Amino acid sequence: MGLAELALLAVGLSMDAFAVSICKGLGMKKINLKAAVVLGLFFGGFQAGMPVIGWALGSQFMGIIGPIDHWIAFILLAFIGGKMLWEAFTEDEDEGDGKDAEKIDLGEYLILAIATSIDALAVGISFAALSVDIVPAVSLIGITTFIFSVAGVAIGHTFGARYEKPATIVGGVVLTLIGLKILLEHLGILAI
Repeated sequence: MGLAELALLAVGLSMDAFAVSICKGLGMKKINLKAAVVLGLFFGGFQAGMPVIGWALGSQFMGIIGPIDHWIAFILLAFIGGKMLWEAFTEDEDEGDGKDAEKIDLGEYLILAIATSIDALAVGISFAALSVDIVPAVSLIGITTFIFSVAGVAIGHTFGARYEKPATIVGGVVLTLIGLKILLEHLGILAI
């Protein structure tokens, strides 16, 4: 696998994290660079780590997780998306819910990072089958995902600062739809 193919793979793998990062940025009244970097580190780290796990454990592990990986991603993304929708519709605009959108929520970041990187396990298995040099490959994937994630938060913030409630609703719907897309692709119902 050449550098161009690895770069395209890295961009492709980072797209779910990019979309989720945009959703996180939508709820920020002011840009929080620290939160964007921490989110980027979570997403980049998991996008790099999952192929290593897949590479190390090979097809034996995919035999266990492969049949349900799409369900795991769907459930996690739908949960976070549903939570965003719940907060958008139940929060009193004048009072707020006391929650700062710019605050770093490590538990939520962890769930999102796992949900957006589960498919990278299969990539790791293909790396083992193709004898890909794992360190440069996962480094490129992690760095690309980090950059796209930080940029996604900034892009989301640009739109979300003006339209907080509608942006939160859109963000929740988008996360749920990403989870649904992953599920439908793996079930063979949607071919994109």
